[in-house]
Amino acid sequence: RWGLRGPSSVLFVDAPTRHQQIATRRYDQPLNLVIILQESLGSEFVGSLGGKDLTPVLDGLAGKGIWFEQLYATGTRSVRGIEAVISGFPPTNKRSVVKLAETQRDFFTIASLLQQQHNFQTSFIYGGSAHFDNMRRFFLNNGFQTVIDQKDYEDPGFVATWGVSDEDLFLKAHEYFSSKGDQPFFSLVFTSSNHKPFEIPEGKVVTRTGSDGPRETAVSYADYALGRFLELARSSDYYENTVFLVVSDHNSRVKGANLVPVERFHVPGVILGKSIEPRRITGISSQIDLLPTLLSLIGVDSEHPAIGYDLTRPEYFNGANRAQMQFHETQGWLVPGKLIVLQRSLQPQSYLYEPGGQLRPDPAPDEELKRQALAHALWPTMAIKNKAYRP
Repeated sequence: RWGLRGPSSVLFVDAPTRHQQIATRRYDQPLNLVIILQESLGSEFVGSLGGKDLTPVLDGLAGKGIWFEQLYATGTRSVRGIEAVISGFPPTNKRSVVKLAETQRDFFTIASLLQQQHNFQTSFIYGGSAHFDNMRRFFLNNGFQTVIDQKDYEDPGFVATWGVSDEDLFLKAHEYFSSKGDQPFFSLVFTSSNHKPFEIPEGKVVTRTGSDGPRETAVSYADYALGRFLELARSSDYYENTVFLVVSDHNSRVKGANLVPVERFHVPGVILGKSIEPRRITGISSQIDLLPTLLSLIGVDSEHPAIGYDLTRPEYFNGANRAQMQFHETQGWLVPGKLIVLQRSLQPQSYLYEPGGQLRPDPAPDEELKRQALAHALWPTMAIKNKAYRP
């Protein structure tokens, strides 16, 4: 039994992680869900997470929603973040499921769940070309009914190498959500302004100088655009019936001396909405925990194969206390104070780890923890091969 949590869990022989999740919230009608995936926003840019003061809008949300203090990305690329956030799927040594041939149909996503089990309208909204990284094909084949990308913007205010600006993106998203009326909807909104070569509209934010100036300016602009969207949303008809997740897909520059540079997987995340009671999740959590948590927060009972933890449940109220991350061909399994490192053809190795510090050999390795890490590293590949991660 892999990660089955909560009452009424049922084990399915052909899909061993498939189970019933009973939501911890109840509404007359399920709430809408909007996931805003922020491009390349690492914790080092977020003041509330100990980084540079470049994101005043995001920092201001720390006391207004469910704020994650130790949220870790599963990988280093956008498609890995998409895989974790919308499918709750752990990382593998393979390509992301967004690009993998075996997962282009009948692969579980939160969009397929909400569409098939609860009659949601589902969409992906992007400012560039959705064909990039095979996103359009993967999404349309796996539960997303509508894809909006650059060709659908009639008169954008600013167009850069990666597509229209984040402001244009959010305006399009707001207009689309406003048209939904009483029909419940789910949407993934993916930003792109904070991406090299960091082209943004002039006069919106203070231009940063120095070698990292263009990136820092783009981070500030992405945060500014997010703030503009939230202002529009709060004044809209859909706001009080919607839960919003703002989360980064991955850190901007994942490198370091450690076998797995854990601090470079640390990303911001916050869940917002009129129904959301503000609190801080202080413990270690993973991007794969967001999906089951959101299902509870929008009041949806569901059947799915995702192995993440519902962080609204009392036993996980302070976090999942584990995170899995992929760094090239190496995997890391992080728990408080320790990191299990898995390298090809080598036995699992246990290290002592504290945030921001270097790995140190573990004088008292936990063999059960090693087995747990190895199992979670092997299972996703087996699930893909056996088509066991289905809607």
